[in-house]
Amino acid sequence: MRTGRKRSLSLRVSSGAPIVGIDLGTTNSLVAFCDQAGPRVLGDDALVPSVVRFEEAGGVTVGREARERAADFPGRTISSVKRLMGRSVTDAQADLRYLPYRVVGGENDTARVEVPLGTGARVVSPQEVSSLILRSLKERASAALGVAVSRAVITVPAYFDDAQRQATRDAGRLAGLEVVRIVNEPTAAALAYGLGAGVTEEKGERIVAVYDLGGGTFDISILRITAARAEGEASFFEVLATAGDTHLGGDDADHALMRLILGSDPESLGLADRRLLQREAEAVKWKLTEGEAATAEVTLSSGTRRLDISRGQYEELIRPLVNRTLEHCRRAVSDASARGSIAIDRVIMVGGMTRTPLVRRAVGEHFGLEPYIAVDPDKVVALGAAVQGSILSGSTRGALLLDVIPLSLGIETVGGAVAKLIVRNSTVPAKAREFFSTSVDNQTSIRLSVFQGEREMAADCRRLGEFHLRGIPPMPAGIPQLEVEFLVDSSGVLNVSAHERRSGKRAALQVIPNHGLTREEVDRMERESFAHAREDMTRHRIVDLIANSALDLKWIGERFQRYQHILEPENRVELQKRIDELRSILERARADWKSVDADVFYRAKDALDKSSVRLQEVGIAMSLRDSSPKV
Repeated sequence: MRTGRKRSLSLRVSSGAPIVGIDLGTTNSLVAFCDQAGPRVLGDDALVPSVVRFEEAGGVTVGREARERAADFPGRTISSVKRLMGRSVTDAQADLRYLPYRVVGGENDTARVEVPLGTGARVVSPQEVSSLILRSLKERASAALGVAVSRAVITVPAYFDDAQRQATRDAGRLAGLEVVRIVNEPTAAALAYGLGAGVTEEKGERIVAVYDLGGGTFDISILRITAARAEGEASFFEVLATAGDTHLGGDDADHALMRLILGSDPESLGLADRRLLQREAEAVKWKLTEGEAATAEVTLSSGTRRLDISRGQYEELIRPLVNRTLEHCRRAVSDASARGSIAIDRVIMVGGMTRTPLVRRAVGEHFGLEPYIAVDPDKVVALGAAVQGSILSGSTRGALLLDVIPLSLGIETVGGAVAKLIVRNSTVPAKAREFFSTSVDNQTSIRLSVFQGEREMAADCRRLGEFHLRGIPPMPAGIPQLEVEFLVDSSGVLNVSAHERRSGKRAALQVIPNHGLTREEVDRMERESFAHAREDMTRHRIVDLIANSALDLKWIGERFQRYQHILEPENRVELQKRIDELRSILERARADWKSVDADVFYRAKDALDKSSVRLQEVGIAMSLRDSSPKV
């Protein structure tokens, strides 16, 4: 039985310390701050390349200098580490052939970077590398504001899963930052546009699509922005739906150009050659963004490669990537439309790759609107994060942000089905409760496995974690009352708790999986959820019927053996017939769920339930007689 769901909002963090906004990007990162004068990026050189070089002497160099001299220090210069955040080595296999540094497996196969230093090597996590970038931004903000900065709102791609969000929070902690909120990048962009560009003043309500194509990730979010109608009221920024790909961005365009220039995959190249090739591909990409042609020329250890490339060639090369973003746009609009009829008023372009002419043309044609590019697409996410920080600190009033989770969350039930407690595109913070029970007599512990995905069966979803509720007194199957609660906080981090109400035993878990979802897994989850929807629902229904019928047969069978001699002959014969029919269907369903008709299965169970009414009456009467005082 599912109970009502309740939502709560945490709007403000009380403290006098400033809260900055940080866009921790794949290619570039930046920090911003918002006060009464509005949001602004901090630092003279606003964009900080997300590049870290580890020095032989033990120090680190972060930013532009590390990027400019990357070819001089192959293996020790780390870039695009955001693609490894919260992921395993297995997840990252497709990237390894392009990365100019060595990735190794850490605990639970989590991705780590091996940095050669002298005669040895240092193994660092993506969180550690990211923390060095964040620490640099923190120092920049402290210098610009004249006070020590220790709190921040950090943005992440909307399609980052729980592992990737937690990895980002950990990176902030390593940098000495209290991460007061994690905000989805397209949502932050909408905040900056809404409050900084007068969007909320132009119309009472607007439906806005935020198309965010950055260096390593893509997101599309559909938001409803409602302007305050009177003094003292708040403007609402409500995310209606989100879709995306945490493995799709400018890096993939670079990879395509690297293959074109080299004539093959670069996995056979040494790290120094790979770094040179990557740098040339990046340069060609930006030349073709501004001009009609470019010449790629790179000197590798095997010789010099030279190739003339036209913008037309480049556009054909990246067209499949752009088409993939449009597929996500279609899904997001469809999901948003399920909540009511919508008409997109504006398409906001975010991320450096949206400067590409093909991207702007394709998005404009897809939505039938001229893309809105009034604010620098590289800076708008950080500006929005700063706005959210200002709202949380109480400096900015009159705005309320309602975001969503990207994928459904649930727990595994008997038979391998998934009971979804919170469905995708639910507004966060979100809370859901549901009651479960045991399927085996005298269970003293219950294992709870938490899953993420859109399919009906656990085998087709991604397991986030599991925990055990132990110390439950032995009870017959179906008697324990296990209340499970899911709570997704404002940063999209999941917490799970369980309470066995008869014994009072409790257990809780903050779900921190070892690594996250690959692009292929997210694509497969959603694609297969549509393709297999009818079959999945049928299987889920039969799995539930198996579990419930087994309990019915147990309880009714035990009473039947005890009291059948008291029943009227016609009731006894009818009940035996119904027990045999349901047991036969149950055995076939256990052997092969496809061999039974769900409706026939349900009718057989229902017939047994109805036929057992007289048996229950007899059982109650006998129990009362046996419990009566004796004289």
